[in-house]
Amino acid sequence: METLAKLWPLWAALGVMNLITFIVYAVDKRIAQKNRGGRRVPERTLLLLAFCGGCIGALLGMYLLRHKTKHAKFVVLVPVAVLLWVAAFVALVLFCCGVI
Repeated sequence: METLAKLWPLWAALGVMNLITFIVYAVDKRIAQKNRGGRRVPERTLLLLAFCGGCIGALLGMYLLRHKTKHAKFVVLVPVAVLLWVAAFVALVLFCCGVI
């Protein structure tokens, strides 16, 4: 388990990525509420942030802010990103513990 502790930069980077993703979702929600014609964050960017490590921030942004919850691709793809990151985390833990 001390090997996992040595990966603190990875955990810190993922934490920062999730925070950034949540903030981007919040900003896009604010722009959507404030003015309908304003320049929005592209949906592709929001999904890319989720798949690049900000999946928990995206999920929280969707459901705490009620943002993009009616878009089927977000309802499907953001949980897929969460599952992929959980699988990667489990694989990393098993690898670090010498199981695989």
